[in-house]
Amino acid sequence: MKIGLIGTGRMGGAIVQRLLACGHEVTIWNRSMAKTEPLVELGAKTAPSPSAVVAASEITISILTDGAAIDSAYRGAGGVLEADLSGKLLIEMSTVRPSTSIALAKDVLAKGGGVIDCPVGGTVGPARDGKLFGLVGGSDEHVAKAKPILDQLCRRVEHVGPNGSGATLKLSVNLPLLVFWQSFSEALSISSKLDISPERLIDILSDTSGAPNMLKARAPAIVASLKGQVSPNAAFTLDNIRKDLRTMIEEAKSMGWDIPVTSATLKEFDKTSAAGMGEADGLEVPAWFIKTHSK
Repeated sequence: MKIGLIGTGRMGGAIVQRLLACGHEVTIWNRSMAKTEPLVELGAKTAPSPSAVVAASEITISILTDGAAIDSAYRGAGGVLEADLSGKLLIEMSTVRPSTSIALAKDVLAKGGGVIDCPVGGTVGPARDGKLFGLVGGSDEHVAKAKPILDQLCRRVEHVGPNGSGATLKLSVNLPLLVFWQSFSEALSISSKLDISPERLIDILSDTSGAPNMLKARAPAIVASLKGQVSPNAAFTLDNIRKDLRTMIEEAKSMGWDIPVTSATLKEFDKTSAAGMGEADGLEVPAWFIKTHSK
């Protein structure tokens, strides 16, 4: 199948690799075209604009940084909405506010295209291996059309409602995972004086009821971080975590909710980023916290 992908950052690039491995013809675009070069070497084709990606593809996936990036890629010069969308299906995978997904769906549907929001759980490794968790919002018709591709990208796909529903649930899924890095930092500070190795400490903590699946899955990288090793390829940077936390706080506020733990975590991460950790993997935050906060 001819698949397009708009946004070849860490996750987008990994998804392109998965699509190529599944035998698809993949056309890509990124604002910084230098990021597409390694993917071209693997067999992807480039297009000069998002609208050109859509023209070359039956299904187009977009996975972008935030609402502003979506607005530019869809509504800007050469954007998706300039293409003939008749018979086309768009899968929007960015982690954004539901209102962004709903507004986008309205514009795409008005142009005769189909669209679903499908933000995904998982990082670069699961993306390359087709082991993501897809949270889908859209009509039954459009979800059914997207399902064969989503099944190649995801270990599990859940259709949770109309357009915007996937975006809503993704914020709920990510919130405890992102707040975890701060709470885990504080937990490690309490046990930091114990005379046991990082390997044993993380093995014990990951086998308790308070540990998310992520802790066990990423245990080797966390241990390496506690030993002072820097991860060469961040799966999910602290600055991306901060972006998602801001999105959650904005969405909660629009619904009349105050989410104080999330807000406090964002303040801590803002300070951590300002200290030079913005591009570091989130799993490196605990080691940095212990190193800089011990007395």
